Amino acid sequence: MPHPVYPATTKELAAHRTDLAPETHAAFQAFSKQVFADGALPEKTKQLIAVAVAHVTQCPYCIRSHTKLAQRKGAGEQEIMEAIWVAAEMRAGGAYAHSVIALDATSGEPS
Repeated sequence: MPHPVYPATTKELAAHRTDLAPETHAAFQAFSKQVFADGALPEKTKQLIAVAVAHVTQCPYCIRSHTKLAQRKGAGEQEIMEAIWVAAEMRAGGAYAHSVIALDATSGEPS
């Protein structure tokens, strides 16, 4: 059987990752907890932002975990899908906006 591109996260792999850099792991956990805490934005909104960003960065682990966390904070399927559509538009919009670089390069002026 071929080895999957994205292996399942197991307790053993997670523990090994922590054991290799325990202080950094603890700092990252504290940072994450602070970032997603209710503040000017409620945690539900922050989780929806994370779902959108996870789709732009194309991280399957992040997509799965932040989608579940968004649901736990009360986000419905329509809200999650709308966040994903915002991400899709932003990614497409970046390509569109940067088209001026190609057009500038083809303008005939030396670079």
